[in-house]
Amino acid sequence: MITGDIKSKVDAVWDAFWTGGISNPLEVMEQITYLLFIRRLDDEQTRALNQANLLGTPITGNPFPLGDDEQGRPYDDLRWSRIKDMHADAAFEVVDQRVFPFIKSMRGDDSTYAHFMKDARLSIPNAGMLQRVIDRLDKVAMDNRDTSGDVYEYLLSKIASAGQNGQFRTPRHIIQLMVEMMEPQPGDTIVDPASGTCGFLVAASEYMRENHGGAINSGAGKHQYHHEMFHGFDFDNTMLRIGSMNMLLHGVEQPDIRYRDSLAESNTDDAEAYSLVLANPPFAGSLDYENTAKDLQQVVKTKKTELLFLVLFLRLLKPGGRAAVIVPDGVMFGSSKAHKELRRILVEEQKLDAVVKLPSGVFKPYAGVSTAILFFTKTDSGGTDNVWFYDLQADGYSLDDKRTPLLGEDQLGPLGMVERGSADHDKNNLPDLLARWGRRNEQELARARTEQSFCVPRAEIAEQGYDLSLNRYKEIVHEEVEHRPPEVILDELDRLETEIGEGMTVLREMLAGGAE
Repeated sequence: MITGDIKSKVDAVWDAFWTGGISNPLEVMEQITYLLFIRRLDDEQTRALNQANLLGTPITGNPFPLGDDEQGRPYDDLRWSRIKDMHADAAFEVVDQRVFPFIKSMRGDDSTYAHFMKDARLSIPNAGMLQRVIDRLDKVAMDNRDTSGDVYEYLLSKIASAGQNGQFRTPRHIIQLMVEMMEPQPGDTIVDPASGTCGFLVAASEYMRENHGGAINSGAGKHQYHHEMFHGFDFDNTMLRIGSMNMLLHGVEQPDIRYRDSLAESNTDDAEAYSLVLANPPFAGSLDYENTAKDLQQVVKTKKTELLFLVLFLRLLKPGGRAAVIVPDGVMFGSSKAHKELRRILVEEQKLDAVVKLPSGVFKPYAGVSTAILFFTKTDSGGTDNVWFYDLQADGYSLDDKRTPLLGEDQLGPLGMVERGSADHDKNNLPDLLARWGRRNEQELARARTEQSFCVPRAEIAEQGYDLSLNRYKEIVHEEVEHRPPEVILDELDRLETEIGEGMTVLREMLAGGAE
């Protein structure tokens, strides 16, 4: 968690771009990402030099060569620590003419980050603005993984608050909820085929550090965590750069983040390669129908990306693999042949674990679409006995365009300190949802359909045409009305009529007396 002081310094960096005429939040984020990459290279150079001096061994792991380039210019001049102290014009020339060409040529480095710097370009227009940005960014403390990760998350939140391109960002607390429910384990291979800023992968990496730190800090577990656990695909290069940097600043050294159209015919070589899918795929994305993978079309013939992504998830998962994915409400009750068939597959051929209905304001201010989270396990042999439903009505934030926190920070999110049944529960249902999820095969089976969560047998879902909308099964509590015999009601009316008549008589007498 970053302090108010750090936030104000980050805000100052952001403002330097806006006052300098760069108002596209994605371009701002991209330029900051490049500068953070340059700053990190300087940190790596310092560590390599210190280690070599301490051990008395040749330097290794240094991104900048020692000595001078072919034109006799010191490579040290490319380092952040040197650039920040240069005159504005000199710094601008070095960054534009030397640093960016250098990082674009780092493809010899097999890191994800070097790969996505191949088309890096400096779009800051002049020396004065670059100097202001560097000065302000240098004041932002990023001396450890927690701080640097939180700073980048705060920067990403500003993309959404800027009111542009917010569709790339699923709310952090919803991501955390899905990760907590899935409980990633050592050895998992996690994929997000529409990764954007890599929010799901970052949250999964943080969960691993907090819950399985010992298993991933050494040996094979460490290698698997840094090189094999995390996979993210996107076909927007800006998102790939931002997502890669997000993973790097959260301490993952070599995630598999790459350019890929996940629905394309050419990408069919990793079937059953992953044990966990976490995703919020595009709902109404454009679709190149001719190039869409034919094996996906064979399962459900449709142009709807949300349905094709669900089929893709089933293809990507190993048997026993599980998924938590956000889908539009239409997936739950759509009447097309493709909608019905996909729901039938999830219920009858796989194991559909749960449906969590989200409030329609979760994605405001940039979308008001109603959504749900589907949780399922790939079995290829059925296994659905009951489907657990939860009607999430409050996520801790106002459901208007402002999305204002309704509780203190320690009460927000799925791990918030909120007592079940308290007034705070009415503002944040996430802790209750997480607790009840763990009991979905036990006490939850006996819950009434009038409750916020309940289970529905597979057979009943089949009878309803595999409709998965919560309202199809939820029962509304009706207030009991007192029913009295007609004669009692008539007697009551007679009594009231008599009382009214007597009152009118008294009133007329009072008025007559006043007239006299």
